[in-house]
Amino acid sequence: MGRRGPKKHLARLSAPRHWMLDKLSGKYAPKPSAGPHKGRECLPMAVLLRNKLKYALTMKEVTLIVMQRNIKVDGKVRTDTHYPVGFMDTVSIEKTGQHFRLSFDTKGRFFLVPISQEDVKMKLCRIKHQAVGKKGIPYVVTHDGRTLRYPDPEVKVNDTVLVNVSENKIVDHIKFEVGNIAMITGGFNHGRVGVIYNVEKHEGGYTIVHLRDSRGSTFLTRNSNVFAIGHGSTPLVPLPRGDGIRLSIEEEKVLREKKTA
Repeated sequence: MGRRGPKKHLARLSAPRHWMLDKLSGKYAPKPSAGPHKGRECLPMAVLLRNKLKYALTMKEVTLIVMQRNIKVDGKVRTDTHYPVGFMDTVSIEKTGQHFRLSFDTKGRFFLVPISQEDVKMKLCRIKHQAVGKKGIPYVVTHDGRTLRYPDPEVKVNDTVLVNVSENKIVDHIKFEVGNIAMITGGFNHGRVGVIYNVEKHEGGYTIVHLRDSRGSTFLTRNSNVFAIGHGSTPLVPLPRGDGIRLSIEEEKVLREKKTA
């Protein structure tokens, strides 16, 4: 007989590289549960608490932490040790008073940006789908699986909306257009931040977006990898360490030498 149902295991060597798991600590890695983010574009709760925040040493300790209902993701208590936490999600640990937002560093790895308790209520969401439902009710679907009814008619696919997660309502709207700051969420330039200065549309092909960072360096990627994060050159959320500027190998070496000196 063949397998019935979804796979329940994930080999450690097959886990995404950006999880930064070592090879020798076991045969398997935590497989993310089905949820708002894709399996290879998220961070399981166990990896977040054990490998990133270092609050646990073993999977047993992760289970004890989440079952005490200490961890909130986007304002909701999550007790699943394999819950998928993704880009722009907020993680709150009330016992320690710490709050984080998941972002990317310039190497495409998840980076926990410390935020205030007020910032936890707000979240940037990219519009993936737009349609009209039953009884003519317009709605949009975001990158984290949210359905928002009656959006502003100005909101289109690829735009970004600032959502109040407690009320599930749109507070602000960022157009996907030339002049706005954006972060790259995939591809070779994963994690870089720049201002959009040109959009090339190719019939029957990919739309290519050109960006320029604060140092004047230019880069380009497909429009599906571009996530607008602010009006003009001002982001609506705090940026990770380095402000999304990719350093050269020589610049990274100088920084390392300064830290060890």
